[in-house]
Formats: sequence, structure tokens, C-alpha cells
Amino acid sequence: MRMLKTTFNYLTFLVAGSFLISCTAGENDTGLEFSPQMYHATSYEPLTQIVDEDAGNWLDSNDEDGHGEFYNSNPYNPYKMTMREPVPNTVRRGQPLPYRYTVNDLEAAALVESPIPAEDESVIKKGQELYDSYCTHCHGASGAGDGKVAEAYAGVANLKGAAYLELSEGHIFHVITYGKGLMGAHGSQVSPEDRWRIARYVKELQKN
Repeated sequence: MRMLKTTFNYLTFLVAGSFLISCTAGENDTGLEFSPQMYHATSYEPLTQIVDEDAGNWLDSNDEDGHGEFYNSNPYNPYKMTMREPVPNTVRRGQPLPYRYTVNDLEAAALVESPIPAEDESVIKKGQELYDSYCTHCHGASGAGDGKVAEAYAGVANLKGAAYLELSEGHIFHVITYGKGLMGAHGSQVSPEDRWRIARYVKELQKN
């Protein structure tokens, strides 16, 4: 019985030792890999949809079969998509937060400060270019409400009038976004950054 136990211990030690030795990496031998797919996994390529299963398998770690790309369609998705649509209201990294105010929040929006630095002089030049493209036909080059559209429709705002001189950039931004009175909404046509540039230029225009 004692000899049997000794033999069992010896065999156990021999098997354990062999297992450990097999996992040892050498100069030209990386050793035994327990889960090669974990070390050499073929990741999904989210912007390229490979639907041909003959191009390889998404679980296949072999990259030496001559295929440039592997089959990467997701078998668990009914549309075979690998890219997921972002969660609603997700903001892309590096982009400003979306404008949260609604059309009826003008008073609160008027208190919002422009994210554009006040000392950035290039904003005025760019704002003028945008103003000339989107605003001149109604408000006129000087902002006096004497553009070509104003000749046909009465009531175009004179941005140099007393009622408009105290408007904040936040107020102007909001009106450009949603429109007000005769003015239509331009939120879908002009990016948020450019709307702030126009608002900054309007305030500069009112000084002259």
C-alpha cells in the first residue's frame, strides 16, 4: 500500500513537472499556449463588412492562409452587423455637448456664454464670411435690415436698432438655431460652431 502511494505521488510529480516544462518558453519556442485564440484573436473590423465565410472565420486565429481579411459578420446580429449604433444622445469624443435648449427656452438660452474665446480675432473674419452667406440677403451687409428680402417683406430685423443692441450672443445663437418671427430656423444648415461665430460677428457689427 505504501509502495502504491509512493508510485502515485511519483507519477503525479512527473505529470505536473512535464506540464510545467511544456509551458516553458525558449529562444525559438514560445511554449504551450492554453488558449491561442485569446492571444491571437482576429478582432472585428467595424468599418468593413466581410460576409463571405470562405474569407476565413471570425474565430480563426490563423493569418497565414492567404486571406487579407477574415469573415467578420456577427452571427448573433440579425443584420450581421459588427458595428453597433450609438446610444441615443451619445456625443462623439472631442465634440461639444449638443444644444439642450428647446425653441421655448429663449430667456435661459440668452444667458449661455459663447464657448469661443473672446481674444480669438479670426472668429470675426470667419463670422463675417458666414454672415455674408446666410444673413446679408435679409439683414443687409451692415445689419440694418435692408437686404433684398427686406424689400419684399416688411418686418426684417434691424440688428442695429435699439431693441437689438443689448441682445447677448446666446440670444442670437438661439434665434439662429430655431428662428423667430419672420426668420426661419438655421440649425440644420449652420453648425453650432459657425452659429457662435455669426453671433460674435453680429455683436461686432452693432458697434459700427
